Amino acid sequence: MQNDANNKALTINHTNAGVAFGTTSTITTTAATLASINGKFTTVFSAANNTAATSPTINAATGLAFAAMGANKATVIVVGVTAAGAIRLAQGSVEDTEVGVTTTKGAFKLAPQFPTLPDDFCPLAYGLVRTAPDAAAWTCGTSSWTASGLYVGLNGTTTMQQVNGTLPDRPATA
Repeated sequence: MQNDANNKALTINHTNAGVAFGTTSTITTTAATLASINGKFTTVFSAANNTAATSPTINAATGLAFAAMGANKATVIVVGVTAAGAIRLAQGSVEDTEVGVTTTKGAFKLAPQFPTLPDDFCPLAYGLVRTAPDAAAWTCGTSSWTASGLYVGLNGTTTMQQVNGTLPDRPATA
């Protein structure tokens, strides 16, 4: 049987892993992952509290170091799992925000865009990151999610948007 548009192998997350920002530069999951990449099950990543992602200083989307963010910037971080069951992070575009007031983040000028994800990556969740005017330089994978002047998550919370392996057209900004 040929694989065509009507019979395409899927990359999908079958379980809500409960991905959340950790207490430092880590990621927490509340359930084991059950995902498939291109129709093949991945190795299960067990629930983990404050675990470092594999190669935490490397952007899974580019293979390069994460882009540092200064004050009044925004980006989107996608958390995913590889076929080998390793948690990886991918950073989207870094965009300017409106200038906030000292410790208050500014509104979006343009929402950050999702990165192009590698073939060996199933998205589990994503989260927005914004910096306020008083924020120190911040870099995903090495800087803390709880740094002063840093706002992470959706709707003013520190939660991530869970996905089933398919990202929406654009990140939710509210």
